[in-house]
Amino acid sequence: MAMTDPIADMLTRVRNAAKAKLPVVDIPASNFKREIAQVLQEKGFIKKFVVIDDGKQGILKVLLRYTNGTPAIQAIHRVSRPGLRHYVDAVNLPRVRNGLGYAIISTSKGVMTDHEARKENLGGEVVAYIW
Repeated sequence: MAMTDPIADMLTRVRNAAKAKLPVVDIPASNFKREIAQVLQEKGFIKKFVVIDDGKQGILKVLLRYTNGTPAIQAIHRVSRPGLRHYVDAVNLPRVRNGLGYAIISTSKGVMTDHEARKENLGGEVVAYIW
């Protein structure tokens, strides 16, 4: 079966690895996934990530973060899909869990959280919700 939504695949791999309490998860790399991983790292959902060159597209190795055995990622949901894109302007940026969670937004200035997009007064595509 062909992979039609690589971002959903990435989020699912991270979600499943966190549920299974795995320390590391391997994901096929892309620049967009790298940007998402960067946001997850900045917000403390993952410890760090490295890109390993395998001669093909590369592998994103993500080190998950746990606090006393509890995953930092409680939930992660794909919002925009290839068949149904979800765009918002700066005024209508979503609030996730009353501001306790984050919406990952793909803007003209790169991938960022809804909090940062609000500060920059930018809209964009809502990629995912995470808390």
